[in-house]
Amino acid sequence: MKTIDKIYVNGAFVTPHGTEVAELINPSNNTVIGTVQLGDVEDTRKAIASAKAAFKSFSKTTKEQRLEYLQKMYDAIAKRQDELTDVMVQEYGGTLQFSKMSTLNALNSIQSAMETLKQVELIRTVGQSQVHMEPVGVVGIITPWNASNSFISNKLSTAIAAGCPAVIKPSEMSALQTQILTECLHEAGLPAGVFNIVNGRGDVVGAEISRHPDIAKISFTGSTQVGKSIARNAVDSMKRITLELGGKSPNIILEDANFKTAVPLAVQAAFMNSGQACVAGTRLLVPETHLEEVKKLVKETVEHVKVGNPQDADTAVGPLVSKKQYDRVQSYIRLGLEEGAELLTGGIGQPSGLEAGNFVKPTVFVNVKNQMRIAREEIFGPVLSVISYKTEEEAIEIANDTDYGLQAYVSSSDEKRAHQVAGQLNAGRVLVNCLKHDPMAPFGGFKQSGLGREYGIFGLEAYLEPKTIIE
Repeated sequence: MKTIDKIYVNGAFVTPHGTEVAELINPSNNTVIGTVQLGDVEDTRKAIASAKAAFKSFSKTTKEQRLEYLQKMYDAIAKRQDELTDVMVQEYGGTLQFSKMSTLNALNSIQSAMETLKQVELIRTVGQSQVHMEPVGVVGIITPWNASNSFISNKLSTAIAAGCPAVIKPSEMSALQTQILTECLHEAGLPAGVFNIVNGRGDVVGAEISRHPDIAKISFTGSTQVGKSIARNAVDSMKRITLELGGKSPNIILEDANFKTAVPLAVQAAFMNSGQACVAGTRLLVPETHLEEVKKLVKETVEHVKVGNPQDADTAVGPLVSKKQYDRVQSYIRLGLEEGAELLTGGIGQPSGLEAGNFVKPTVFVNVKNQMRIAREEIFGPVLSVISYKTEEEAIEIANDTDYGLQAYVSSSDEKRAHQVAGQLNAGRVLVNCLKHDPMAPFGGFKQSGLGREYGIFGLEAYLEPKTIIE
């Protein structure tokens, strides 16, 4: 059993002023594997003061200095790559295959920040003026539990590239993962105050970050509801905000697609990260004329999806992060039945032999109407809604009939046609015949899926303020 009783402020591990202790629970069997002492408002203010003091010198660093810090950050994390993966499997319940990818994404995001920094012009001539791209100030970083260290690494590396110190509030449920990452960052030798990490609750530490006047910008990944709360708190001091929020991503399979490859890809898109992914393709839109074929292929595919021990290399769906999340997903499965959707596979309860953990049966509903709550609300578990359409135009209309717009998917054997459909979808990213991530391309959402973009030049410029000098 591990005890986390330190936070990281001004270049050192320190005992928090906060006294609340939270248990850390292995979701595979619901046993307590550790405890974490949570920071409070006073701890948060000390971290902000440390970052503010560091800003005076760090904001004046050169590109070359920042690149050196980012390289040290990369090297320190790479050395403990296996540990970071293993602790994610244990504490979060992420499958081994997903946790490996998540750790790799953390490293790739640092490389992306380095490549972007090399390319960006921090002093530009615009018209007859000179424009200086200056660090925005102290950044508040608030991250969720579904890929904790990947989110921290991406946001912090972007802040460092911009010359901005940061105060980070990770999910308190990810404290074991955060501890190892913090040790890596400490070893990297970043200047004191450039990064500060306070374990704590969102309504305590997160709220203080979102309203404190010395925080110039917030980068948040999480639910739309919390994102709205952060935006309300931030407006009084006119903080810049990047919000990557929820999703209810449509996946359109066009009638000319190869259904034997498109359907398994669609199931993978829906159940990625055990369904705990804001980009999960949880609305599968299929031609009415192919519905029976799709039902057969989906059922066959899901029957071969291994649910179980996340440490096994062939496990595709692990436990949900907590009992609370398990109960939430169960309530949506019951709701789908009450709404009249047809249960194709899965359903209420845990898979046989997995009753000790927060395991959910991979569940697929067919004959779903887009107005049903299971088709409109983010469930955040392995639950897929299959919706049929008559025409391509109707498919696009259904896909866009949502409060969200984070990611979408299109499958077709005609690349030109697929791109034409992709161009009509209201989503920050559209994946055509693939499941890929590009850490140099912008990522973020339309509508209630958020504000702003992360990654590459679009992400970096969100941490910079243009200042015009006219002679």
